Amino acid sequence: MAVKIKIHRGTAGNRARNVWQGASIAIAALALVACSGGSDSSSSNGSGTASTQIVVSQADAARMLDQSSFGSTAQDIAHLQNVGFDAYLNEQFAASPAGYSGFAYVTHSAPTSCQNDGTATSPASLCARDNYSLFQVQRRFFQNALSGSDQLRQRVAFALSQIVVVSGTEIYEAYGMAAYQNMLLRDAFGNFRDLLNDVTLSPVMGNFLDMVNNDKANPARGTTPNENYARELLQLFSIGVNMLNIDGSVQTDAQGRPIPAYNEDVIEGYAYLFTGWTYPPRPGAASQWTNPINYEGTMASFASHHDTGSKLILQGRALPGGQTPEQDLADGLDAVFNHPNVGPFIGKQLIQHLVTSNPSPQYITRVAAVFNDNGQGVRGDMRAVIRAILLDPEARGDAKTDPNYGHLHEPALFMTSILRNLGGQSDGVYLRAQANGMQQNIFTPPSVFNYFPPSYAIPGTTSLGPEFGIQDTTSALNRANFVYQLVYGNGGNGVLPDGNVAGSTGTSLDLSSYQSSAANADTLVQQLNQRMMHGTLSPVAGATIAQAVNAVAATDAPNRVRMAVYLLASSQQYQVER
Repeated sequence: MAVKIKIHRGTAGNRARNVWQGASIAIAALALVACSGGSDSSSSNGSGTASTQIVVSQADAARMLDQSSFGSTAQDIAHLQNVGFDAYLNEQFAASPAGYSGFAYVTHSAPTSCQNDGTATSPASLCARDNYSLFQVQRRFFQNALSGSDQLRQRVAFALSQIVVVSGTEIYEAYGMAAYQNMLLRDAFGNFRDLLNDVTLSPVMGNFLDMVNNDKANPARGTTPNENYARELLQLFSIGVNMLNIDGSVQTDAQGRPIPAYNEDVIEGYAYLFTGWTYPPRPGAASQWTNPINYEGTMASFASHHDTGSKLILQGRALPGGQTPEQDLADGLDAVFNHPNVGPFIGKQLIQHLVTSNPSPQYITRVAAVFNDNGQGVRGDMRAVIRAILLDPEARGDAKTDPNYGHLHEPALFMTSILRNLGGQSDGVYLRAQANGMQQNIFTPPSVFNYFPPSYAIPGTTSLGPEFGIQDTTSALNRANFVYQLVYGNGGNGVLPDGNVAGSTGTSLDLSSYQSSAANADTLVQQLNQRMMHGTLSPVAGATIAQAVNAVAATDAPNRVRMAVYLLASSQQYQVER
């Protein structure tokens, strides 16, 4: 259909606002369930299997990077095409983690000299910002996402942080959240059994879900062990509430009712199992029940505060009485790890975070089978699972025509993809604030249920779209405003450095390489289409953007490029990764 776009004379910013108002009619129609995808003329075997000759199309290389990193760069696309998928994954598995260093222990209660005194630039307020908020950890997250060489590790750890959730709503000390994220980075390519152990014994998780200082029952006081961690470990972190088939579908009984994976007695058994653990002692301090809050290290056990009775755990099994805290914990986590639900339950969520919100039952089955056995008799091999997810036929290949394929870029990925696609840089200051405005305050989900549930369906459809759970009118406008500020702010220089942050560089794009194509709007749009969307921009949207570009003076190359970037990056087609 023809779309008329009215361009008013005035500043480049005014022109862009008016173009957005006109172009939004066409672009709004390109949502996830409505877009038809696109095609790329390059050929590819699309299998991800080893072959004598490496054949990786530019489109599939870009798609792989969108799935396994925080956004593709031109250099990374060329490198992946040169070495192939297997070698690229091996390189990423071997890359050293870009972690969260330099965050020192602080007492749980801030001293007077490190409390916000109402003056943002005072030493006390800056101390509070840097130590008793997640400001610097969130900045580091974006710096790692943009420039870390361990892109796959960073991406998987971010996905895990939204499965085994802790939140800055409770964990506000910077060093504590940094320690938890470092643990996820270490375990991202390890074994899921080790991840379960490390999450369980993390004092950060212990505080967040009340396992720390969880004492055995005291009948005289009428107290019983806290069930929070036991409940969420089973419901959210490992197996889910119902028995699953290997393809992720729910098992039902003869009456068609879901078969529960456990009952309240099992939750109680795990709550009693998880008694007798406190914070690790500070270096040089004697360990006691209870140690002061300390997030460095793993929780310490106290047998005298551990319940020694028999405990009912998963699949009808009972642990014998008289075991130590360590024995009970190991046996209980072994039962969780070996439960048949773990492969499809965790595998599906990792697919949703990395590749597509609506994986087929066959895709889930293939990934769960690798979780169950990596081909060498090892269960829970995360490297094998990640490789299976990214090399699956549903992940690879040039054209994806299923309208349900892909997923909405969550806010963090939306922002980092634009910056990495277009040679951008950031100190993380602006990005952390903008993520919050788009309802994804980094490492601070509103609850243990994350920012959005994996089962969230797009309203009016049966299609899953978890990230749409935080996409409303306000967050959609904030996305467009983010792109506008990045492209047009401060005369096209983006966001300026923050004088209150040491080493601040601001946030900006480098669009200079596109100015040579600006004279021909169609060429410019297609160049950006290949760079940012691996050729999937629909012809209607491409023509609409080219029409808007042509409304800018032919001699004004910088603003022609900005116009094209603004409209493409703020379009729903770009925001849905296919």
